[in-house]
Amino acid sequence: MNVLAPSPTKETADLAAPAPPLALLAELTHRCPLQCPYCSNPVELERSGAELDTDTWLRVLREAVGLGVLQVHFSGGEPTVRKDLVELVRHASGLGCYTNLITSGVLLDGARLKDLYDAGLDHVQLSFQDTDVESAERIGNFKGAQARKLELAAQVRELGLPLTVNAVVNRHNLGRLEEMIELALDLDAERLEVAHVQYYGWALKNRAALLPTREQLDQATCIVAQARERLKGRLMIDYVIPDYYAKRPKSCMGGWGRQFLNISPAGKVLPCHAAESITGLVFDQVQDKSLAEIWRSSPAFQAYRGTAWMPETCRTCDRREIDWGGCRCQAFALTGAADAIDPACGLSPHHAEIFELAEREAGAPPPPFVYRRIGGA
Repeated sequence: MNVLAPSPTKETADLAAPAPPLALLAELTHRCPLQCPYCSNPVELERSGAELDTDTWLRVLREAVGLGVLQVHFSGGEPTVRKDLVELVRHASGLGCYTNLITSGVLLDGARLKDLYDAGLDHVQLSFQDTDVESAERIGNFKGAQARKLELAAQVRELGLPLTVNAVVNRHNLGRLEEMIELALDLDAERLEVAHVQYYGWALKNRAALLPTREQLDQATCIVAQARERLKGRLMIDYVIPDYYAKRPKSCMGGWGRQFLNISPAGKVLPCHAAESITGLVFDQVQDKSLAEIWRSSPAFQAYRGTAWMPETCRTCDRREIDWGGCRCQAFALTGAADAIDPACGLSPHHAEIFELAEREAGAPPPPFVYRRIGGA
């Protein structure tokens, strides 16, 4: 007699055969000349001796494309400190990937930018700490950064490369948000990312120094809404608010282990750039296993993929396949449990206390920055 196995549920099907990832965030290094206190890199930064070598990155890129990856975002730290960056971009482009460089811009000159362009670079995402030079240099703790950024932005557009201006906003620069929007227009950017600091890594360590007040946030949200309407068709504006003031959780990375994967400088394969902050999870490394094996069956990727892991409140929510439970790193940082309801959700028992924490810290005088430094935690 043939015995038929029960039909798999959607949850078990998702775990058994996840769809291919869309994009790879290749964190080539944690080295960076800037020391931004909101950096999402882990507080324990990898030193250069632990970084993957060129041949390993070339293999990883081949495996990523074989797995289905269509986009490669070269990041860090500051990816331009890597001498092999042009080679890596050429390889990814030759494999048919859309290539994006996420950079502070302070180490990249016109000649090397041209080499990257010739190698197949498709897009540049350039960060700005502020429009005010003195404030920008204080936030990044790097003299002369603003002039270099402006020069690079002009060179990017001269080559015809698309440019995204990444404006990381916090209590120290939100008053100049309208100037940031005008800066993006002056630089002929196609896209502006107004990204409120998200509190992981170094940003969590500096939360009391960075959190804006609710009044600042509401004003910024209004400015963005008006600018989107006024500049429709001319400048695309993405807007990310701090979770501490949210009412619903965001769909972090499109859901844990669903669309994106991240590789750390030392080769750890992560569902998101902040996942190492969750203690108790062991992340496989590309030196030990293939990328396909890790994506499909790594216990760390399986842990919060799909909906089966969710607490009851989330599992029965009609948004469970919209926000996928929100951010696991934030749940862990704020409640100590990675499988808890994201405190950004109004249904979380911690939601009210997180609002109170935000209002208390944002309303107090900001403490000095703890700057991002290797060995400086």
